Amino acid sequence: MKILGLNAFHGDASAALIIDGKLVCAVEEERLNRRKHSAGFPSLAVRECLRLGGISAAELDHIAISRDPRAHLAGKLLHVGTRLLLSRNISGLWHQLGSRIDNRKKIGSLELALAEAVGTSSLKAQFHHVEHHRAHLASAFFASGFEEAAVLSLDGFGDFVSTMWGHGRDRHIEVLGEVGFPHSLGALYTAVTQWLGFPKYGDEGKVMGLAAYGDAQQVPEIRKLIELHPDGTFSLSLKYFLHHRDGIEMSWADGTPRLGRMYSDKLCKLLGPARQPSHPLLSHHKHVAAALQLLLEDAVCHIARGLERRTGQRRLTLAGGVALNSVANGKILDHTPFTELFVQPAAGDNGTAIGAALWVEHQLLGRPRRFVMHHAYTGPTFSEEDCLVALRQMWGESALLDENGCLEVPDVETVGRDGRPCKGRLRIEKRSEAELIAQAVSAIERGEVIGWFQGAMEFGPRALGHRSILSDPRRADMKDILNRRIKHREPFRPFAPAILAEKTSEWFVRAAPSPAMLLVDEVRSEKRALVPAIVHADGTGRLQTVERAHSPLFYALIAAFAERTSVPILLNTSFNEHEPIVCSPLDALRCFVKTHMDALGLGNLWLRWVVD
Repeated sequence: MKILGLNAFHGDASAALIIDGKLVCAVEEERLNRRKHSAGFPSLAVRECLRLGGISAAELDHIAISRDPRAHLAGKLLHVGTRLLLSRNISGLWHQLGSRIDNRKKIGSLELALAEAVGTSSLKAQFHHVEHHRAHLASAFFASGFEEAAVLSLDGFGDFVSTMWGHGRDRHIEVLGEVGFPHSLGALYTAVTQWLGFPKYGDEGKVMGLAAYGDAQQVPEIRKLIELHPDGTFSLSLKYFLHHRDGIEMSWADGTPRLGRMYSDKLCKLLGPARQPSHPLLSHHKHVAAALQLLLEDAVCHIARGLERRTGQRRLTLAGGVALNSVANGKILDHTPFTELFVQPAAGDNGTAIGAALWVEHQLLGRPRRFVMHHAYTGPTFSEEDCLVALRQMWGESALLDENGCLEVPDVETVGRDGRPCKGRLRIEKRSEAELIAQAVSAIERGEVIGWFQGAMEFGPRALGHRSILSDPRRADMKDILNRRIKHREPFRPFAPAILAEKTSEWFVRAAPSPAMLLVDEVRSEKRALVPAIVHADGTGRLQTVERAHSPLFYALIAAFAERTSVPILLNTSFNEHEPIVCSPLDALRCFVKTHMDALGLGNLWLRWVVD
């Protein structure tokens, strides 16, 4: 049985392939077309999944998309009618409605889009539209390995719903309830994120980092934005928002979603004037971020406690865009009766490609569960020859290793440590695995920053040691070095620790498994001075627990660093610079030379700048 799952015509477009109940691959379109949060149809991702699965489109039995235009149709029509009656901007409203109708037509013409993507119309597959939040629920529960669990999806909006919960047993999910439009934790967080001067799609993570610098008690007014109900549900105070009245203006013109303003003037009266993106961050903005984060954590735990009362379960599976808030996820384990938590590694809409396929596999077809998503390494791998081809693509056909496995490339256009363009000389050497690890550890010990391109690409928003930039967590200045030379991020955003899984309890307080970097935990107070580069302002770290069975080379690298330093942690950030995380060897080489990384482990090749 071959099932293709799709998240299409929405941000973070993606595809996933399941064969005989097991996930063969999952890929995001942005990694292939190099446009962040790419929307539209995931043509490249579909072709890559078919290639990795070794099948043609004609062999697919089922195709599932994580949107259902028919879901909640009565509510949608009522909302449209009400807006038409009340709108003060009819022309703008018609433009928005036209865009939505056009998007729904695209969803409805899935067969045509897929046929164009794969270059054939001979498809035998049955097509399925899976409601958005059911796909989220399935992406977590059916991948969790839990035989039975409470299931929860927290999002902005999808198919006119923001929140859905239920009870998962074996191959069936029973939906027990939902919160519909216009009430949404995702909309709440996004609206205040915009007010804080972070308007881009996906900027909510910045506010999570900023919150550690503020005092939530300074902004009690934020509680007016939401009401938590005794039954475990919630509602927004809609006067502070625009999405229910004016709709959400969304543009996908260049493949990257853009959202219009979601907060009303009344929010500005409540919190003060909105910050412009170019203006400095004041103490008040930090306090608002802290208050918003605390409000979200309280709301998430409130919903989770209500779900525990309904199901009696102690295991919870979680998905949806709000589940990318790793601070809130950790609070579920601290402040609710749940003792085990599985968060889908691609908790955002990209993960619904997996969920839609799993929903068809188990919920519709009733086939037994055969897959547990222990890790997120579901993308393409590249051979030594692929890496050598990338060298020639970068520097011409003469870029060949000599008989000793070495190559020197002169006059490479790069940037210096001062950020100015310059030319450098690059030395490339073929290494054994042991030699590669030894070189990398020595470089990191010297305070150097290395790129690490190994194995299968990660699925989801986090680099997890296969497409990563790595450095020494013991250096207090490393965060500034990374931002100045490579990442160019806001200084309030933290960098993550990757730790050997069995050492987690020695360094972190809660010490729950966090293989996909989706839990924030408190660094033990006696350890903080040892690893200042990964300790956030509030004493926490967004940790990745690394297991030998799932990422043997990355595990071996951290273990070798621990042998030399007694610190079983590396600072791990994504291999990119204001672009999607790199996918191919050519992507990695381009990013390496345009930033000032000191060295790069590209498969079994070791690249470093030669200093005369």
